[in-house]
Order: sequence, then C-alpha cells, then structure tokens
Amino acid sequence: MARLSPTLATERSLMESGFRFVAGADEVGRGALAGPVTVGMVVVDASAQKPLAGVKDSKLLSVAERERLVPLIKEWSLAHAVGHASAAEIDAIGIMAALQLAGTRAWEQMQESPIRAEVVLLDGNHDWLSAKGQLSIFDQPLPAGAGVQVPVQTMIKADLQCLSVAAASVLAKVERDAILVELDGQHAEFGWKVNKGYATAAHRAAIDQFGPSQWHRKSWKLSSGASSRLTGAMGKA
Repeated sequence: MARLSPTLATERSLMESGFRFVAGADEVGRGALAGPVTVGMVVVDASAQKPLAGVKDSKLLSVAERERLVPLIKEWSLAHAVGHASAAEIDAIGIMAALQLAGTRAWEQMQESPIRAEVVLLDGNHDWLSAKGQLSIFDQPLPAGAGVQVPVQTMIKADLQCLSVAAASVLAKVERDAILVELDGQHAEFGWKVNKGYATAAHRAAIDQFGPSQWHRKSWKLSSGASSRLTGAMGKA
C-alpha cells in the first residue's frame, strides 16, 4: 500500500493551543560512525501555509529528488536552518547533548528571521531539543541558554506525517550528505561518498585496516571486530 504524503494537519491543530508559527525539526546522522549529527528546522504559518508537493521524509526520496526540493523548501518556508555538531563534539559531550547543540545552532540561525517560531514539532518520542529536555545520564550538560526556549511537542513518525518536519529532514539530509561527500575527497578509503558515514561492513573493514580518522566518533564502537577475532584465532593455533 502506498504511503500517504505528509500534510499540515498537525501543524494546524496546534493553533488550538494558540500557536500560529510552527517549526518542524528533524535530525540526521545520529547512528553514523563518522561525520556530524545534523538538525534541520523549517517554520510554517499554520493559519495560511499551503502544502508543498513532493516533500516526504528524506529517507523515502532519491538523491535527485531531495536536491531538487531544497530550493523549493527554502522559498516555501517562512524560515529555515540547519545546525551541526561535529564528531569531536559528540565524543566530548555525548550524542543526545550533541543533538541539542546542533538543534540550538539551527534555532539561533532562525532567530535572525523576522518570523519567530512559537512552538517546535519534533520527530520522535524524546525531547532532546528544549532547554528543559532530558539528556542521557552519560552526556555532559550544555551551558545555560542551550536548547530552544519555546514549547517542544514530540511526535513519533512526524517525518512521515507532518510536512514541516519532512521538509526539515530533507534540508538536514542534503546538507549533511554534502559534508560527507566533500570529506570523501580526503578519505576515499572509507567510502563516505556512498555510505555517508554510516556503519556498513565495508566502512568498518576500512576502519580496521586504516584506523579511524579525525572525522570518526572515536567514543563509539568502530571496529568490525575482525582484527580481535583473527588475533584470538591465531592464539589458539
């Protein structure tokens, strides 16, 4: 059965709570072994915004479709931004705090717009974005002022249902992918042009062979374990 396209129904329902300007937010790169974690945001006017055809969760679109949509989303939205937290920052503060840091950076960019979001619609069931959001016990707390200062409403599968969130996922995905493609020019051995930093077997095998780069998340399990298995087998020979 074909998936339904995301709509603005949820964004419009927030008007019942007094919110007109809604920011959809989504992240990409949380599970990658290399590269930044990235948060996209797109602001819409729930009272008047018209739908934008073709927008879906970024994972459901081809590379060409995502890239075609980026200028259309930027023109369609009232404000938009993408923020990143680097692999080194992920190692230093933890992944959830890094998500909040990337989201804060996106939020701060949008404060330059005359249209200010009054609420954020966040994909998922965990609020890592707001200043009051709960981070992991393993994460380092961020300085005062981190996180957004407006209400955050989480929603599971919001990227499939909410047009503002789907649009944010497209902006975030295209910008993060471009970073990994550029880094591939320095480290072609890891195949980032193809895997975008995610944990494929070939990516882990390359880490085993060449060791991690400065762009890898060194606090994560990077090795395939092949080296340790080989060492153990040789010890038993």
